[in-house]
Amino acid sequence: MPGEQAVGQVRATSIGWSRWGICALLFFATTLNYIDRQIIGILKPELAKQLGWNEIDYSNIVFAFQVAYAIGYAGAGRLMDRMGVRRGYFLAVLFWSLAAMAHALTRLIPPEAIPGDWAQPVAHVVGNWLLVIPMTVLGFSAARFALGLAEGGNFPAAVKTVSIWFPKKERALATGIFNAGSNVGALVAPLLVPWLTITFGWPTAFLATGVLGFAWLVVWWLFYQEPENHPRVSAAELAHIRSDPPDPVVKVPWLTLLRYRQTWAFTVGMFLSSPIWWFYLYWIPDFLNKQYGLDLLHMGPPLVVIYLMTDVGSIGGGWLSSWLIKRGWSVNAARKTAMLVCALCVVPVFMTSSISHLWVATLLVGLAASAHQGFSANLYTLVSDTAPRQIVSSIIGIGGMAGAIGGMFIAKLAGYILETTGKYQLLFLIAACAYLVNLTIIHVLNPRLEPMKFTAEQTPGR
Repeated sequence: MPGEQAVGQVRATSIGWSRWGICALLFFATTLNYIDRQIIGILKPELAKQLGWNEIDYSNIVFAFQVAYAIGYAGAGRLMDRMGVRRGYFLAVLFWSLAAMAHALTRLIPPEAIPGDWAQPVAHVVGNWLLVIPMTVLGFSAARFALGLAEGGNFPAAVKTVSIWFPKKERALATGIFNAGSNVGALVAPLLVPWLTITFGWPTAFLATGVLGFAWLVVWWLFYQEPENHPRVSAAELAHIRSDPPDPVVKVPWLTLLRYRQTWAFTVGMFLSSPIWWFYLYWIPDFLNKQYGLDLLHMGPPLVVIYLMTDVGSIGGGWLSSWLIKRGWSVNAARKTAMLVCALCVVPVFMTSSISHLWVATLLVGLAASAHQGFSANLYTLVSDTAPRQIVSSIIGIGGMAGAIGGMFIAKLAGYILETTGKYQLLFLIAACAYLVNLTIIHVLNPRLEPMKFTAEQTPGR
């Protein structure tokens, strides 16, 4: 009936959109997070040429980031649960912006550029140049370590924020939207970094992203509040946000979380899937350079296509499981069906290294990276599906640490494979198989996606 439709539209409108504004802030933070980490992958051929890096040197720099990212991810998860996302997220973005800008300090500074007479004796000792931080593998590794330590806070904070601001039926979509920021960041970087590098020099690329991070901090601090305290949240929207049954009030020690198979399902999922994304992020620019001869100016269009496709996958993967739930599917069936579709879409990537046509290879990598993001959106959502909000960030931190450890392995493995063989075939084969194996293990660990159950001692007041 027309009257009933009008009432339904009014009700939908009256709920409000404040939660999606918060999701937009998460999206932009994730975008900045990935611009910062993607810069070195884009500049890798150029920096390797200038600084004489080999494949092992570059893998060591990536390895340093992954070690710190593992530590930061785990620590940030607990920090967000204890401190809250308003302050915790603020600190994470503040420190990763400073760390990104610190990369610029690895440049060589001529003595005449330093004011005062004190520079000359130092310059006499070290030669014609004064090293602020030596422009070596060690210098870049130190900067990457600092960046990884701080950037580990992004996903624990963002996923916890989604669990606070969205009901379960909207969480996968919200996660897919903010997670699309990683694709946009990886998309913006190949457009922005070459121009900044050629026009102003490579240090400017790192400085520019740090400045953008400080701009985000101002907006976050001014506009973020919990839903109950937010001035723009209506009573109807708050009721919608809190429409799920209340979570049990729990207090679970961090190490105790490792006793739960729900924690291990997410942890294994991250360990097997995150390294593949790191491989795309850090080695695809180099693959395009070596396989098709693309230089810094010409690798932008293929990378743009790849990361435009990943935006579709990130939002589409989250949308698919949310759509299935709205059509009456169980959360278990909806999430795993969406993950299976994504896992199957990755398989063709094994052919990439044998493709002679640039754009066919680009589309294969784009499809696989897109499917990874759809898989990832649902994987993150499994945590808020099965764990109370109070411990979501802690579990995300544990899983993220495992993913970063997996990234450490892929960094060293890629370095040694490429230094030894010069070919990407084995790496693409690993990527093709990873997600089907991953989903199988997740299903074995939690076949019905059951919520975590707690003892009386872990639920105060009961």
